[in-house]
Amino acid sequence: MAKGIRDKVAILGMGCSKFGERWDMNAEDLMVEAYVEALADAGIETKQIDAAWLGTAIEEQHVGKSAVPLAVALRLPYIPCTRVENYCASGTEAFRGAVYAVASGAADIALALGVEKLKDTGYGGLPQRGRGTVNNMTWPNASAPGNFAQLAAAYRAKYGSAPEDLKRAMAHISVKSHDNGSRNPKAHLRNKITIDTVLNAPMIAEPLGLFDCCGVSDGSACAIVTTPEIARSLGKKDLITVKALQVAVSNGQEAQHNAWDGSYFATTRIAATRAYTEAGITRPRDEVNLIEVHDCFSVTELVTMEDLHISPEGRAIHDVLDGFYDADGTVPCQIDGGLKCFGHPIGASGLRMIYEMYLQMQGRAGERQRQDLPRIGLTHNLGGFPHQNVCSISIVGRYGE
Repeated sequence: MAKGIRDKVAILGMGCSKFGERWDMNAEDLMVEAYVEALADAGIETKQIDAAWLGTAIEEQHVGKSAVPLAVALRLPYIPCTRVENYCASGTEAFRGAVYAVASGAADIALALGVEKLKDTGYGGLPQRGRGTVNNMTWPNASAPGNFAQLAAAYRAKYGSAPEDLKRAMAHISVKSHDNGSRNPKAHLRNKITIDTVLNAPMIAEPLGLFDCCGVSDGSACAIVTTPEIARSLGKKDLITVKALQVAVSNGQEAQHNAWDGSYFATTRIAATRAYTEAGITRPRDEVNLIEVHDCFSVTELVTMEDLHISPEGRAIHDVLDGFYDADGTVPCQIDGGLKCFGHPIGASGLRMIYEMYLQMQGRAGERQRQDLPRIGLTHNLGGFPHQNVCSISIVGRYGE
C-alpha cells in the first residue's frame, strides 16, 4: 500500500515574479525573474540541479512546445527537463514532478517552474482556440462565467440560500481578497474595494458580477526542492516540507450522470480526503492554518471551503460573513490576494500559492505576515469547469510536525 511522501521532500528555495501586464518582458524573462530569486533563496548554483519541470498551459501563445525554452532561458546544464500541462493545475503538476523525483531518489535537487504570458494576445480573458471536434461540439457556447454561475445557482437551490445572502458572501470574498492584495507588492491588482462597489458592479453571468471574476495576467513562479538531509547539509534550518500532493480528475460522471447535482466539486472532495490522509490530518478545520484556493470566481472559493471539509456543508456563507477566512480570521484564505488580485497566468498560479505558504511559514511575508506563524498550509487548484475538471491539492508544513 502506498505510504505517501510526507516529510520526504523539503523546499530549498522559491521565487516569484511580479504578476501583471508585463509588456516589457517575454515569458523567458519572467522565468528568469522567478528563478533568480529562487536560486538565491536556495543558496545553490545552477549546476547542482539534477532535473527540471516546466508547467505552462497555453504554450502556443508564448514559449511553444517542449521544455527547451526552460533549459535555454535558465542555461540548465543538459539535465532532464520536462514540460507538463494539466489545465489550471499545470504549475502544481510541475511541482509534483520535481517532488516525486526527489522523493524517489532519482534526483537530489530538482526544479519546478510555472509561467504564462497571456496579455500580449489582446484577449480580455483566456485565449480561446479549438480543442478538437468533440470538444467544440459539446462546449459550443460554454464560457467560464456562465458555467460557474450555474454552480452558484445549484448551490443556492440545494441549501435554500437566499440570493441576497449568497451575493453578499461572494462580495465579502472579493473585498477580503482585494484588501489582502493591496499589501502585496507582487500582486497585479492592489486596489481596495467596498461591498457596495461589488454589489453594484455590472453583471457578467448572474449572480457573478464584475468583481466576482478574476482577471488574466502574466507571471512566473519557481520552487527548488531536495531532501531534508541535503537541505540541512546546506545550512537550512526550520525546514518547510511537503506533507501531501494529490490530484483527482473528472471521469465523466459529473457531466453524464444525475448523481452529481452541480452544487460542489467532486474532484476537490476526493483529492482533499486523500491529501488529508497522506498528511495525517484528521480535523482540517482545526489543523490547517492557511489556505490558498482556486478563486477564479468568488463562488468557487465559497464552495471550495466546504469541499475541503473546512466549512460544514451549507455553512460556508456563514463562515465567510463571520470573517473566518479573513486575514485576521481563524483560517485565512488568499492572504496574498489570490487569483482575484494576482490574475491567473495558468502555469504559474499553483506555484505562486505554494510560494506564499513558504514565505508565511518562515515569517517573511512582510506587511501581510500572519502574526502566528502557520504550521500547516494547503493550496488548491481547479482547472476546467464544475462538471469536468482537474483538481490538485498540495499540503506543506514545518518538518516533523
